[in-house]
Amino acid sequence: MNIHALLVNRFTEALQEMGVENAPVPVSRSARPEFGEYQFNGAMALAKQLKQKPRDIADKIVETVKLDDIASKLEVAGPGFINVHLNDAWLSNQCELSLTDPRLGIAKSPEQNIVVDYSSPNLAKEMHVGHLRTTIIGDAVVKVLEFLGHNVIRQNHMGDWGTQFGMLLAHLSDKLQEEVAETALSDLEDFYREAKVRFDEEEGFADRAREYVVKLQGGDAQCLALWEKFIDVSIAHSEEVYDKLNVSLTRKDIMGESAYNDDLANVISDLKAKGIAVEDQGAQVVFIPELADKEGNPAVYIVQKSGGGYLYATTDLAAMRYRSGKLNADRTLILTDARQALHFKQTEIVGRKAGFMKEEQTYEHCPFGMMLGSDGKPFKTRTGGTVKLVELLDEAVERAGKLIAERDNDLSESELKEVARKVGIGAVKYADLSKNRTTDYMFNWDSMLSFEGNTAPYLQYAYTRVKSLFRKAGVDMATMPVDINIVEKQEHALAVLLMQFEEVIGMVSREATPHVLCTYLYDVASAFMTFYEACPMLKEGIEPAVRDSRLALSALVAKTLEKGLALLGIETLEKM
Repeated sequence: MNIHALLVNRFTEALQEMGVENAPVPVSRSARPEFGEYQFNGAMALAKQLKQKPRDIADKIVETVKLDDIASKLEVAGPGFINVHLNDAWLSNQCELSLTDPRLGIAKSPEQNIVVDYSSPNLAKEMHVGHLRTTIIGDAVVKVLEFLGHNVIRQNHMGDWGTQFGMLLAHLSDKLQEEVAETALSDLEDFYREAKVRFDEEEGFADRAREYVVKLQGGDAQCLALWEKFIDVSIAHSEEVYDKLNVSLTRKDIMGESAYNDDLANVISDLKAKGIAVEDQGAQVVFIPELADKEGNPAVYIVQKSGGGYLYATTDLAAMRYRSGKLNADRTLILTDARQALHFKQTEIVGRKAGFMKEEQTYEHCPFGMMLGSDGKPFKTRTGGTVKLVELLDEAVERAGKLIAERDNDLSESELKEVARKVGIGAVKYADLSKNRTTDYMFNWDSMLSFEGNTAPYLQYAYTRVKSLFRKAGVDMATMPVDINIVEKQEHALAVLLMQFEEVIGMVSREATPHVLCTYLYDVASAFMTFYEACPMLKEGIEPAVRDSRLALSALVAKTLEKGLALLGIETLEKM
């Protein structure tokens, strides 16, 4: 149920009945419960058009709009705001419908083809904390879009090409004379460092590395076999991280930089043929007047180096062309850190000029801020190195295990291990997802693993609280009577929130902002705790009908938390 959309429809019909066409219909949520749950703010904008006072227009709209089945009261406030107070009987009925629907009353959207480009590690190195945000934000957005019925094409644009691979392949070639690839590449960071030292210091090695680049780009069979071995072991490292993170990326989603090699020369020739790219100091360059500096100098976007080499720009244009043409993407979402915002803005301008996308297809760069340490600087190890993602996740599970072991619980050793895994991984993911993606955030073990406040453990605990309530009541959630009767204000507040789930999901899908869903789930859990305190269920003397109604409302809370957390890629637990 999308209450917002329903109210917009009803107010639109009322305005049409009043002879007002194509007027904006601004419906928003009320900031305070005493003003109802929703507000229509369109009367002021109509005052000039209708040559009447805003309050008189608002009164006329209240007389005309058909909301008797939904609202218990409509009131005109201030200069012409219309406050909508939702009806308890209607809310009760909507909650019942949601509880009996596997989709919780959330409708599917008209299907679109949506490409989501995320994670994109460099296969020359192991995944580090810098890959965390793109991977988990991207995966949450993908899960929401798929839930809404879209055809989502995951694209893991892995760095698997370029000059550094010559250095790595030359080193691997030497290593393979003594050991197998899996052993040689068991620690990619060490392997990379060894190769770099040889490149910088060993006589003749740099020349060999450059020869390997030429061979690789020329399709030399022995060189390609080495490269494929390297890629294979590197991908296994990434898969281990994806598995720990409960992320849905698989090998079939990999579309590395190398996948576009065959089209790079065509991209350049097309840009030149259309007069978009011109030669400048031997390089092929696009000048972009739309992004000129204060002096009026156009932005410079290089698509081919003077030596004939290609750049990220070339590959990204080829990727755009492939996604728009071959994959027929209605939307393309690219999740990278905010430092790349200008590059993707330039890529879109150039690609659209070249006709690499249709006008109606969108190209949406979804930037995110950085993960910072307690010193306010990019998160590093104590020695200043990059933090391997797999080590961070292992530490999270270990810390969660210690915390849970200290709490009063009756968990067996295997249960404790499973709870520690779900809480630890969930805590790391949620701490990141709950922040607005465009801002930097400070990594803090204590706050992310806290059982209080807007954290994964708090939400996981709220879910187990509902489950334990049903165990105590001896009621099966799957077969319980569904007869909800909202009476108390705490029940009303909780029901309104539960009915706003579809609005929230829609916002996440439009804006690629999982923090909106996190805030919503936290509000639901908090409203449930308030309801739980004020509206007893298992106390002696509670009428069976009241008990069942409140249990049913609690069941809808559990299902909403479970579905919401699953969309964020966070697992729930039956007990903690």
